[in-house]
Amino acid sequence: MAPPAMQSPAELGGASAGRPHLMFIPSAGMGHLLPFFRVIGALASRDDIDISVVTVLPTVSAAETEHFAGLFQAYPHVRRVDFHLLPFDASEFPGADPFLLRWEALRRSAHLFGPLIAGASPRVSVVVTDITLSSHVIPIAKELEVQCHVLFVSCATMLSLCAYVPVHLDSKAAAGEEVGPGVGDVEIPDVGRIPERCLPQPLLDLNKLFTKQFIDNGREIVHADGFLLNTFDALEPVALAALRDGKVVPGFPPVYAIGPFNAHTSTAAAKQPPAAGSPEAWLDGQPEKSVVYVAFGNRNAVSREQLREIGAGLEASGHRFLWVLKTTTVDRDDKAELEDVLGEGFLERVRGRGLVTKAWVDQEALLKHQSVGMFLSHSGWNSVTEAAAAGVPLLAWPRGGDHRVNATVVVSGGVGVWMEHWSWDGEDELVTGEEIGDKVKEVMSDEAVRARAARTGEEAAKAVAEGGTSYRNLQEFVGKLKAT
Repeated sequence: MAPPAMQSPAELGGASAGRPHLMFIPSAGMGHLLPFFRVIGALASRDDIDISVVTVLPTVSAAETEHFAGLFQAYPHVRRVDFHLLPFDASEFPGADPFLLRWEALRRSAHLFGPLIAGASPRVSVVVTDITLSSHVIPIAKELEVQCHVLFVSCATMLSLCAYVPVHLDSKAAAGEEVGPGVGDVEIPDVGRIPERCLPQPLLDLNKLFTKQFIDNGREIVHADGFLLNTFDALEPVALAALRDGKVVPGFPPVYAIGPFNAHTSTAAAKQPPAAGSPEAWLDGQPEKSVVYVAFGNRNAVSREQLREIGAGLEASGHRFLWVLKTTTVDRDDKAELEDVLGEGFLERVRGRGLVTKAWVDQEALLKHQSVGMFLSHSGWNSVTEAAAAGVPLLAWPRGGDHRVNATVVVSGGVGVWMEHWSWDGEDELVTGEEIGDKVKEVMSDEAVRARAARTGEEAAKAVAEGGTSYRNLQEFVGKLKAT
């Protein structure tokens, strides 16, 4: 196989002598890519850092392709490094999530990152990698004597879990306790107990592909040079303190809480008026804080039966709503018509007070719109931090992965409320439209929840403002880059 292609400095304007060169190595899935794009955007606006970005080809989803294009268009001085995966036989893992398969394909091609990093010009000063690749990229960077930081795309509480699970399993084995079939309940020092029912579902089986990846990464991340997190000190003070103080794992690397991240969209683009018929334009015509925004992430497909119950609940709530709907894990596969998914007559009955779309939306901008009064969400971490930044109450309905761990932060951080008994992927129980509608009405009318969310929004704004905790943490990170 030919080595990954890197565009030369001559092609992209070269690099100034003495500036640190950051190479970002993201993974797959918009939930992982968006934090990378936002950090890259924040750093690319500076004139004292050179940046290159590894672009894994082919992308899994259309959204990934479009966002990579948008990133390089917005920041033409950022180098693009095309990385073509080695052939991968996915039949080894029948029925596996396509994004988990991509992570495994990346891991199997990861040895190619060595020549790519070593051959870069100007010399790479620091690698910033995704947690899913850390067990491979960290050793490669260490061998090349290049610093390696991890951009962790979930919450600090989840990072503490990732770091502690290997210790937890080793301790059980050393004590002669039976290990398996899954990880079990995890008591994280100075953070608290994460019950097994809140763990990502694959961790219930130690033989699962994801579980093996998770444990491998957890063992290796203690050797990273630092972590960048899309959180802020006021949102997760307990978990951040436990990590920084070495309570979770002794000698844990520095943790830079630099969130909430802002979108990398250019200021000029942000000032463009919304297109006619777009969700933004529809929101412009709604009263203040009157709209329930509903979205379950870019790769969380909800069953048809549950989608109809959600529709019934929104209709019964009596509130206006904007619903971004997905029926498949990968957007390219989503061919279903809304009428077929939601049932005959639904769209007509809610016309005027409800808008349903399958299009990609700028969720951050929607949540900051004055018409949005609540967010019904899967509690993916990007969604949680966007709601926190906007000061919009979030009704958490976890669907899988890290969502239940994130939901604990939704509650403790004042972002919103969590329906702990509502089912998630792999559980057969349907949440009825009646229950959904009642809860939507309850949260929309709860002034205490709204006030807590508003205070969290104020704390988020303070964190990223000049002199705030996240601002200072980012300055500290950049200062260390320049010292390399």
